[in-house]
Amino acid sequence: MSENGADAPEQVVKLEPRGRPRTHDTAVEESGQAIIAKIQRAAELANENCDRAMRLAHKLSMELRAAEDRINQLESEVQLFRERAARAEGWLQTIHKEIEEKLITPRLASRTEQRSLP
Repeated sequence: MSENGADAPEQVVKLEPRGRPRTHDTAVEESGQAIIAKIQRAAELANENCDRAMRLAHKLSMELRAAEDRINQLESEVQLFRERAARAEGWLQTIHKEIEEKLITPRLASRTEQRSLP
């Protein structure tokens, strides 16, 4: 056997094919599948966002309805208190008038009479 390998038998290394060779059609298929997968994921995310927005809108709608009910209740109470205040004011005017007529006017009249007497 010589060092340069001239006397050595030839060895051929056989490689197993990795599968069928990648063709242009295979690349197109893979790209199409990847695009479809991304579109499906985008649709899932959009649906999740839509669901979340719908839940939030429903919650806010319920809070708005509760606030409107409370506003109506408070407006009714304000109207009631206005009516009570008007009645109380009417009574105060009546009481003031009675005091003027029954107490102050007669007293002033008696003072005037006392001053006019010698």
